[in-house]
Amino acid sequence: MRAVVLRSHGGPDVLQFEDVASPIIGEQDILVTVAATALNRADLLQRMGFYPNPFPSGPEIPGLEFAGTVAAIGDKVTAWSIGDRVMGIASGGAYAEQLAIHERQAMAVPSGMSLHDAAGIPEVFITAWDALVVQGGLTSGRWAMVHAGASGVGTAAIQICKAIGARIVVTCSGGKVEACRALGADVVVDYGTQDFVAEVATATGGAGVDVILDVIGGDYVERNVASLAVKGHIIQVGVMAGKPVPFNVGLLLGKRASITGTVLRARPLEEKIAISQRFASEMLPLFSTGQLKPVIDSVYAFADIASAHEYMATNGNVGKIVITVA
Repeated sequence: MRAVVLRSHGGPDVLQFEDVASPIIGEQDILVTVAATALNRADLLQRMGFYPNPFPSGPEIPGLEFAGTVAAIGDKVTAWSIGDRVMGIASGGAYAEQLAIHERQAMAVPSGMSLHDAAGIPEVFITAWDALVVQGGLTSGRWAMVHAGASGVGTAAIQICKAIGARIVVTCSGGKVEACRALGADVVVDYGTQDFVAEVATATGGAGVDVILDVIGGDYVERNVASLAVKGHIIQVGVMAGKPVPFNVGLLLGKRASITGTVLRARPLEEKIAISQRFASEMLPLFSTGQLKPVIDSVYAFADIASAHEYMATNGNVGKIVITVA
């Protein structure tokens, strides 16, 4: 099969295509013919050498999410049949024409949705839902704040908040403000010209937000705490700011607040299965009703994946960058 293999780390030019052996499936695995994958910040970090190869016994093939059709099933597989349309998250390997995954980690593609659109769902929607609802405890009537509101995770978070009846503040660059408003964000803060701490205080009458989903870190941390309500939660899912900055932990005490760090990729298989299955049960039906939808910024051919990486590095996208594989 054809796959993108990392033989070294660096810029987009290290994304090299090779013919490699198709994955060997276990008795509880399915083999998926990948129709499409989508880019995530972790893909860029892995390309640059900041993530270890999750499958060190084989070639290093990036790619954290996929959509496609079942091509073969293991002897003990009961949930799927050959030809079924599936999607899901993976530890890696989705930049390839075929992918092996445990049957319980796969989710059904919503009816009526193309495989290419479905490829933009798993990573960002599970990340946003897990951070805001499962770990952050967000419920109807409460306030959330999400940084990078026009990113894949951000556009998913806006929709999830509106679907459950929560209110949301997002931050983004000036050119993406209207896109976030169009998705339903209650308050959109242009971080280049506005102070999100002040805007949160105005929107919430000084009470603060209940949950913050942050992908930035750095000097945002102290300002996030200032924006929190009493007993609020910060869920840290990324550190795009790079180097850490000093932070006064004492600021958390008076608000009885918490900061939780989380990632999907490093979780054990059973945890990935559990969160995928719960998401499939509680949230996937909302795609069929139209309450949730993947926001697709652009679609690149598999052969142009290096260009897609270059584009993502510019931070110009609103929503997901999808890669057509098959």
